[in-house]
Amino acid sequence: MEWNFQTAEKLAASLRAGEVTSTELTDDAIARIERDDKAINAVCVPDFDRARAAARAADQARARGEDRPLLGIPVTVKESYNIAGLPTTWGMPLHRNYMPAEDAVQVSRLKAAGAVVLGKTNVPLGLQDVQSFNEIYGTTHNPWDHGRTPGGSSGGSAAALASGFGALSIGSDIAGSLRTPAHFCGVYVHKPTLGLAATRGMVPPHAPALPADLDLAVVGPMARTARDLTLLLDVMAGPDPLTLGVAHDLTLPPARHERLCDFRVLVLDQHPFIPTGSAVRAGVNRVAAALADGGARVERHSPLLPDPAEAAMLYTRLLFANSAARFPVEAYEQLRTLAAGLSADDRSLDAARLRGMVVSHRDWIEANSRRDLHRHGWRQLFAEFDAVVCPITPTPAFPHDHNPDLRARRIDIDGVEYPYLDQLVWAGVATMPGLPATAIPAGRSPEGLPVGVQLIGPMFEDRTPLRLAELLEQEIGGFQAPK
Repeated sequence: MEWNFQTAEKLAASLRAGEVTSTELTDDAIARIERDDKAINAVCVPDFDRARAAARAADQARARGEDRPLLGIPVTVKESYNIAGLPTTWGMPLHRNYMPAEDAVQVSRLKAAGAVVLGKTNVPLGLQDVQSFNEIYGTTHNPWDHGRTPGGSSGGSAAALASGFGALSIGSDIAGSLRTPAHFCGVYVHKPTLGLAATRGMVPPHAPALPADLDLAVVGPMARTARDLTLLLDVMAGPDPLTLGVAHDLTLPPARHERLCDFRVLVLDQHPFIPTGSAVRAGVNRVAAALADGGARVERHSPLLPDPAEAAMLYTRLLFANSAARFPVEAYEQLRTLAAGLSADDRSLDAARLRGMVVSHRDWIEANSRRDLHRHGWRQLFAEFDAVVCPITPTPAFPHDHNPDLRARRIDIDGVEYPYLDQLVWAGVATMPGLPATAIPAGRSPEGLPVGVQLIGPMFEDRTPLRLAELLEQEIGGFQAPK
């Protein structure tokens, strides 16, 4: 049997039945990486010797009668997670030799669940791009078209999954860094509710691995099926044992519904700041049609939807306040000068990015208060709907663009160019209020590229969009391996 593209669920069942060993699965995965990854460049830090040792240990544990959720299953991990004995660089040449002393909490959870870690996957410089390339490890290519990006910043993990390099991976998301690679590579991911999964040890090189309540950013599971996402989320979810975990246990509520016909879904395909390309709009419509055919209640408009234009501006301000918080003083002062020169009536996203990078604490508190109002609006919307379906970015995967000036880059949407960073607004729909979002494959573009959509659910009701993803997988199909 060809094991490399089997689901984690299937691998777990086969391991329990004695149809295969972890050693065999791991050797197969390593052989595939060694054969095919020269063209993809997804697994930037292999850890094959320790993976083989972990596989042997998993086989021995199973022989003793042990059984854990991921026992013996080969996986990869995004380069930005600390793994003791492997470099954590975030793609920054200055830190190419940094070796953390201990595993990130999510790596520890993977290992405790029995997973076999094959190695680490590639990222963009500082995790700050919708692509995955850096001076240390080079460029990761989209498995469907090597001239295009797999997305970022979890692009290496998405490319690895699409190529059959391990059954699961873990990534992170603040600006679509899980969802965009899934959309570009044709795989599944889940961006959890903000704060649902502990993030300790997913930190820049040399930063102390302390428990922290991050703003906007989450860590989450990546897979080739929706059911595998749920399997991995159950391993990842839960508070940090050093803080809230001292007193709190996690119990996620069940999905609101088990049948497609019981779901109430709001479908969005237009944004006030950027058009949606025809290929992505077709993917959204395909999902909407499957929902309607399955008996779900589908609406295209609702007065309950929080203002998407204000939401995009809030998200942009909060996101860029976060990204620029540790800039050197000289760079910060230059940005302040540029921001001071903006016209008061400049309401563009580019102006919002610049203002966000130098936002005062007073103005940040005001933006956060507005965010709380949006969260309340979403609670009201989710009293009437169970999920929202919308794009992840306006286009399928685009050609590699390594222009160091992100503000000078452009994306082509049906023949018209738009500012590169404006594509982030769709990611912000779920990120700004901290909502869970599951990315699923939704078809192919006319060029044969994957197209995905996101299913946004109510806060801390992560099982609802995950269950909807499972049902849609049955209706419209799911992952397909690149030809």
